[in-house]
This record gives sequence, C-alpha cells and structure tokens, in this order.
Amino acid sequence: MQEMTLYRNFNELADDVLELAKEILPDQLLYLTTIEENQQMILRLSNDHQRIEIRAGQVFEMEKTLCRHINFEQNEPIWYESISDDERLEDMQDALKALQIESYLGIPISLTNGQTFGTLCAVHDEASQFEEKSIQLLQRIAKLFSYYLELEQFAWKDTLTQLYNRRYLTRQWETEQQHSGALFYLDLDGFKQVNDVYGHETGDQVLIDVARRLQDSTRSYEDAFSVRIGGDEFLIRFTRQMTKKEYERIAQQLLQKLGTWQTPYAVSTSIGIVLFDDETIKLKTIIQQADRALYAAKGDGKNTFRFADAISHGVQ
Repeated sequence: MQEMTLYRNFNELADDVLELAKEILPDQLLYLTTIEENQQMILRLSNDHQRIEIRAGQVFEMEKTLCRHINFEQNEPIWYESISDDERLEDMQDALKALQIESYLGIPISLTNGQTFGTLCAVHDEASQFEEKSIQLLQRIAKLFSYYLELEQFAWKDTLTQLYNRRYLTRQWETEQQHSGALFYLDLDGFKQVNDVYGHETGDQVLIDVARRLQDSTRSYEDAFSVRIGGDEFLIRFTRQMTKKEYERIAQQLLQKLGTWQTPYAVSTSIGIVLFDDETIKLKTIIQQADRALYAAKGDGKNTFRFADAISHGVQ
C-alpha cells in the first residue's frame, strides 16, 4: 500500500473519477479501492453514507469481499442487485448486512500489463437495478483512470521487470528520518552469454524471472523492496535492522534461488552487502560500498556474497 504515496495528485483525480461516476449512479455510494497481497483497502468515497458502514482507510481480507468474484484477468465487472435474495452469497450475507449493503457493482481497474490496481465500486443499502449502459460508462471511466496510473508508474517502476527503479529508491531514502538496515547489490553471472547465445528476448525473460524470484524471496520482509538499477544489476533494500547472521542467511537463500534453472541456459549471481545505521550517510556512499563488495565477490569466483565494512554505531 506504500505505493499510493507516489501518485501525484491522486486524491484530486480520484475525487474527479468518483464525481463522474456519481453522475451515472447518483443514488449509489461509490468508492475506489486498491488490492495488494490479498488485501483490499478503501481509498476514496464519493460521500459518507449514514447507513452503509464503509470508510476510507478500511482494509479487508480479499477473500471476505464481494470484489473477490470479479474476473480481473478478463477485466469483467460483477454485480448483485439484491444480495439478501442471492443464494450465491449465502456465506457473506450476515457480514454484508452488518455493513448495510444490499446491492453491489464492482468494476475492475487493471493496467495494460495485466497488473491489478483495484476496483471502482457502487453499493446501496437497498436493492438496485444496474443498467448495461451505466456499467459500460463506468468501465470507460475506470479505463481512463488506469491510464493515469500507468503514466505515473513509468516514473518509478522498471517497465520490463515491474520492479522499482533508482528514482523510487532515491525518493524513499530522502523520506527516511533514520537510515538503517542493509543494501544488497546483485549482479548476474553469465547473463552476457545468455544474450549472446540465445538472444535478447531470452535475456529479457531471464531478467523478468529474476525479478519474480527477488520479489518471492523478500515477500516475507515487510520492510524490504527490490530495485532494478539497469541491465542485469539489482538492489534489495532492507529498512529494518537485523543481525549480520540473518543477512547471511538471506544471501545464501538468494544464491540458491537465483542459481537454479531448469533451462538450457543458466545464470547465477554475485552479491555485495553493506550494513548501516547512520542518519547522515548518503545513498551514493552506500551504493558505492555495496558495489565494491560485489566486485570482491566476483573476484572470489562469483556465485557468492561479500560484506563491505559496516557503517554503524550498532550493527553486529
């Protein structure tokens, strides 16, 4: 959900989207949501409804929402005009009754690369009829909104791998009050040979697979995020301080995950790691130290990791 802070003028545009939607369905409570990691957050509402118990900032488990029934892959909306009379929703009727929701329309908001952003929803505390023309108009509004989201993401996401880019890393660093944790600098071993022998299309697929593996490896660390610097170079930023042994364990897991390929080609990775706990340290300095450690790992035979000298008054 931290990505929401990166969209410029998001609240203003979201309110415009809801105002347009309100002209189509004036009697409905309309709201925008975002979906991430099997959770759905209410972002903005068209207005407060005295009876319906939905508020901005609420977070729901996706499996407990009506939006779970939306076909995001096909970008198809779903609607229920009388929830209490719908046998398909028997397991949810008590929860929806507590929220005072009797009718629901959910429009998916998806990007052209297939990424799910969230939904544009309309609810009412009484049964409703949703006309096909109204649904189509709301779909157009959601599509236009998705174009804005994509344009914004170009500024801070790598278009090939969908990892964050250097600009995002810099912005996060500038907003931190205290710089602590670790930076992993990764460079793929054997990637040039993949490009030379199998072509750049295969090389791009390797980078996409590596990005996916990095995200899988850091998913359990809420404070961590991965960055593609360029070419076959990546960073992982851990903002929570851990012991050196814990970082060693993570590095070993990364070497194994990035060095196992069921393909005619294979790559591995070398990693430079720097630990730090210093509010005055500059990002440029951290990256330089991690880069030196990376090339020490390369010099030691590749497919390994090396630590730089810690910048710290407390890292052990």
